[in-house]
Amino acid sequence: MSDAPGPAPKSIDLLLEEKRTELDRLGPEQAAEAVTAGALLVDIRYAALRERDGTIPGALIVERNELEWRLDPQGSHRAAEATSHDLKVIVVCNEGYASSLAAVSLRQLGLHRATDLDGGFQAWRAAGLPVTPPSPADVPA
Repeated sequence: MSDAPGPAPKSIDLLLEEKRTELDRLGPEQAAEAVTAGALLVDIRYAALRERDGTIPGALIVERNELEWRLDPQGSHRAAEATSHDLKVIVVCNEGYASSLAAVSLRQLGLHRATDLDGGFQAWRAAGLPVTPPSPADVPA
């Protein structure tokens, strides 16, 4: 075990800025076009946000803590949609922060076309793109 110091500390803002240089981030309309062309949209928002705001029709719901296991085409716990490393995956979080780091993680698994939705679900909804509203049973009283 080494006592050598690790890499210099950096803020999450700096880390995010550095990691985003690895991505060709998509705006809402670009993401919708990519999905029409066969890209997989993956919603990593936690259940409370989906229950509050709704979902994007056709998006694969995968909680962030399961993402790599569900999207690894070689993994034993992969989703049926995780067909190859060439699959274009667009990760969606609430506002486009966690999705950037998640997309970089998928790239490290070999999903070289993984990216994220700039502005997240909120940008998608603000652009007037389709959203399935939460069912009344999902909305807290």
